[in-house]
Amino acid sequence: MKNIFLLLLILMSINIVLAQKFEDLAQTPPMGWNSWNKFACNVDEDLIKQTADAMVSSGMKDAGYEYIIIDDCWHGERDEKGFISANKERFPSGMKALVDYVHSKGLKFGIYSDAGWQTCGGKPGSRGREFQDAQTYAKWGVDYLKYDWCNTEGLKAEGAYLTMRDALYEAGRPIVLSICEWGQNKPWKWAEDVGHLWRTTGDIYNCWDCEEDHGTWSSFGVLRILDMQEGLRKYAGPGHWNDPDMMEVGNGMKVNHDRAHFTMWAMLAAPLIAGNDLSNMTQETIDILTKKEIIAISQDALGIQAFKYQTKDGVETWIKPLSNGDWAITFLNRSKNEQKLNMKWEEQEIIDPDFGYKMNLASQVYKIQNIWKEANLKDTQKPLKISIPAEDVVTLLLTKN
Repeated sequence: MKNIFLLLLILMSINIVLAQKFEDLAQTPPMGWNSWNKFACNVDEDLIKQTADAMVSSGMKDAGYEYIIIDDCWHGERDEKGFISANKERFPSGMKALVDYVHSKGLKFGIYSDAGWQTCGGKPGSRGREFQDAQTYAKWGVDYLKYDWCNTEGLKAEGAYLTMRDALYEAGRPIVLSICEWGQNKPWKWAEDVGHLWRTTGDIYNCWDCEEDHGTWSSFGVLRILDMQEGLRKYAGPGHWNDPDMMEVGNGMKVNHDRAHFTMWAMLAAPLIAGNDLSNMTQETIDILTKKEIIAISQDALGIQAFKYQTKDGVETWIKPLSNGDWAITFLNRSKNEQKLNMKWEEQEIIDPDFGYKMNLASQVYKIQNIWKEANLKDTQKPLKISIPAEDVVTLLLTKN
């Protein structure tokens, strides 16, 4: 009996050691596309194939986007043993064939499930079936799981997400785990060792500055979501990111709003997950989504979010430390009027409040590049004199001279 007891303890210890998330994934904020913002439940295999094709032909793949993520409503029924399958009418070729198609384009595949009995769209959730679903995703070749939080009565978020984390690890295929419990349980405090990114807010809404009331919950415009990120930057870094939700670029906002939205998500080191129709984009939308200098700010290896340095006349100054001692600065004009800025660099004392990085403007000269204007502004030896359009951004890259 003693030997059996010792064996059980050893086996339990092994399980504890193995219970972990996959490391070395999402070392920079994930980049890709998700079906929900534009198509909601209107998903099928043709849409996913067309989107994968468009990600390549539009130049998005070359710009760094890699995940094609199908959101809710792909589900069919569970079989007699409880294993999930894709809806046969919408996905007649089966999910494995669709994943293979996406992989053949040099892209990665993401899928969606829910920690509750049902998904938000009323499809079968993973509660009680976590290990079966993880095995199925691994068999299909899935690379990314968005895991939602609808219909989770009686569950505790940390425990539910730990269960799916362990299930994915046991299945053996490295899969990015995207925690989508809308920030209700403050995942930034516990999720670093559980998932690779976590939602910090409720759903985004295709609007610059508004709230859409759904009765028991709300979705929020870009600026409302941005304001909800205060105090969270210290929790994020390589392999564990704050997620202010997918982007609405190309879904009907004004071009200046799209540009500011994309820029601020990059400054926040947020996942850059597009949510528009990639098969039907304007050139303006393509130009925003593939702006390589802004993407480089997002994907910088240091992995630190921007902090809000100051606010004046409706203009917020956001500053992001970059690797190699460089800095990104974005002036976000939230007002409805153009604002002029005249700033003497040597008078600024810029210190990162959470990580201690300092921009020594009194002793170090930086070259200045205006990214969106693609203009050289010389260096920090002269005052910065710029105009910031209404509800728009000016983003500067400062590199050591």
